[in-house]
Amino acid sequence: MKKSLELFNIAKSLFPGGVNSPIRAAVKPYPFYVKDANGAVLVTVDDVELIDYVLGYGPLILGHKHPKVLEAVEEQLHRDWLYGTPHEVEIELAKKIVSHYPSIDMIRFVNSGTEATMTAIRLARGYTGKNKIIKFDGCYHGAHDSVLVKAGSAVSHYGLPGSAGVPEAVSRLTLVVPFNDVDTLEKVAKENEEDLAAIIVEPVMGNAGVIPPKEGFLKELRRIADETGALLIFDEVITGYRLGIGGAQAKYGVVPDITTLGKIIGGGFPVGAVGGKREIMEYLTPSGPVFNAGTFNAHPVTMAAGLATIEELERGYVYEVANTAAERIAKALEQEAVAKYGGIVNRVASMFQWFPRVEEVSNYSDAQKADKELALRLHEELLKREVFIAPSLFEAWFTSAAHGEDVVDKTLEALSEALKVIS
Repeated sequence: MKKSLELFNIAKSLFPGGVNSPIRAAVKPYPFYVKDANGAVLVTVDDVELIDYVLGYGPLILGHKHPKVLEAVEEQLHRDWLYGTPHEVEIELAKKIVSHYPSIDMIRFVNSGTEATMTAIRLARGYTGKNKIIKFDGCYHGAHDSVLVKAGSAVSHYGLPGSAGVPEAVSRLTLVVPFNDVDTLEKVAKENEEDLAAIIVEPVMGNAGVIPPKEGFLKELRRIADETGALLIFDEVITGYRLGIGGAQAKYGVVPDITTLGKIIGGGFPVGAVGGKREIMEYLTPSGPVFNAGTFNAHPVTMAAGLATIEELERGYVYEVANTAAERIAKALEQEAVAKYGGIVNRVASMFQWFPRVEEVSNYSDAQKADKELALRLHEELLKREVFIAPSLFEAWFTSAAHGEDVVDKTLEALSEALKVIS
C-alpha cells in the first residue's frame, strides 16, 4: 500500500504517533488510508477493497453510506448545518429514543461517548451529593480522568495502567472491581456507601473484547445500587441500539437510573447522549446546578443521520441480517479457530470476539490471559485477504445490515485460509 505509507510518513510529522486515536496506529506495519466506503466495504487510497468488521468501531450498524442516512444528511445540509439555536430534528430524535428506552424520560445530547459518561458521572455526583464511583476492571468509559483507571480498549492494547496526567486525588475517587463479581462489588459498595455516587458499567463489555454479563449480574447491580443509595449508570455507547431497539437494558430486563448512548444514535457522525429519570436529568443546566454545554450539542446533521438510522432499525431487517452474519462467523470461529488453537468465542447479537487459548472469559483478567499475539496474527492474515477486523483482542467484530450472505461467504473463505497460517 504505497500511497498509505506516503500519507502515514506525512502524518507522523503532524499528529502524535501519526494518528488521531491510538488504536488506528495498531495496524502494522502502518495504517492504511481510506478514500471511500459503501455497504460492507472500505476502499483504500491504494484501491484495495476490504470487507469491514470494524464499522467505525460500532456506529455503522446499517453499513457504510446507507442511502436513507445519506438522503437525510443531504437534506439537512441544504437547510444549513449549524444554527446555535434549538431545531426540530433534535426533538424528533429525542422522542424516538425516549420511546425505546423506558429508563429515559429526558435526554441531553453531547458530542461523544466520552462526553456522555463524563456528564453522567458529574450528574450523579451533583444529584447525590457524593463523590466516589465504582467501575469495573476493563470497562472503558471514554478518555476522561474519572474513568481512566484500569480501562480496556486502546489503554489495554498499549499496556498502560491508566494515563499520565490524571491526578492521584481524582483516581482515589474511582473504585475498581472485577466484572461479573457480585460479592466483591457488594463489599466495596457497602464499605463506601456514605460517599458512593454511582456504579457505572458497560452492561456487555465491548472494550475488552466482548464479555457478556453472567445471568443475574446486572440485576444484582440494580439491587446493590438501591441498597447503598448510589445511582446505576449503564454505559450503552456500544450496546445501545446494537443489541436491539432497547439496547442491553431491554435485553437483560434491568432499568438503570442514567443511560449513556453514542455511536449508532449519530448514524456515523460524532454524538453522545445522557438520559435518565426526569428528577435526575433536571439537575442539568439550565434547569439545575450541574453544568453541561456545547456549541455542537445536538448538531443538526448528526440528529438527522441518527433519526434516519433509528427509523431504519425500526423496520427490523437490520437486526436479522447483522445477527445472522455474526452468528455464522462466530460459529466458523468455534469450528475452526477454537478446534485448532483452543479458546472461546463470546458473542452477543452482532458483536463477537475470539479469545485464543483460554477456556472462559467472564472478566478482564480472563481476557488478559488470552493469546493476544495469535489474535493479532489473525488480523494481519485477514487483512492480506482483504478482510478488516480490529487490530486488537480488546475490541469487537461488528456486523451490519450490509453483511449479507455473499459478504459472509467471502469472509468465511478468507478466515479458513488465514487460520491455516497464523500459528
